Amino acid sequence: MGANKYFINKAVVALLMLFSMIGLSSFSVADEMHEPQALVKASSDKMMQSLRDNKAQLEADPDFIYGLVTDVLMPHFDFEKMAKLALGKNWRGLSGAQQVRFTDEFRLLLIRTYSTAMLEYSDQEIRFLPFRDDVKTKRVQVDMDIIQTGGPAIPMSLSLYQNKNDAWKVYDVKIDGISLVTNYRSTFATEIRNDGIDNLIERLASKNEKVKT
Repeated sequence: MGANKYFINKAVVALLMLFSMIGLSSFSVADEMHEPQALVKASSDKMMQSLRDNKAQLEADPDFIYGLVTDVLMPHFDFEKMAKLALGKNWRGLSGAQQVRFTDEFRLLLIRTYSTAMLEYSDQEIRFLPFRDDVKTKRVQVDMDIIQTGGPAIPMSLSLYQNKNDAWKVYDVKIDGISLVTNYRSTFATEIRNDGIDNLIERLASKNEKVKT
């Protein structure tokens, strides 16, 4: 459990660096980027601008960050697909109502986790690596290195797919080759085995109350 928590904290730091970046070290604005890479850059720039525009509000009310993350970043994630990955084989045993409830609470868990730490990070640097996938397959990986001052770079990749509306959606994040989403799987599996899915959902809902207000 301790190792799991350590990895998640490390992953969150990398994500926050990504979402709070201002510039790119590998591409200029004029450089042509593949659509999934361009999506990551555009959403990152918009998030950073939102943080700047709402600086006074955030200082007065840090919980205001939840709304910004929800509005700016979360539309680019497919939370149902992420929820399926997080539960693995346990997903198939859920009723339709349980799947909906778990997906919603898992979405709020990610919003709460990212938002809380995001207030502490800004102006980090990211290096996009060469894009090697074929967008025609509608499933790609955007690779990058997160540059840390005084520390080693953190390898990171976003897995995206193109849905039926031709929109690119993030469904997984990998840090050092390890999936952030599936890293929850063993913890969730243990809780489901010991206490059942409804108790897991209720525990998440209790912790997510602040995001809902």
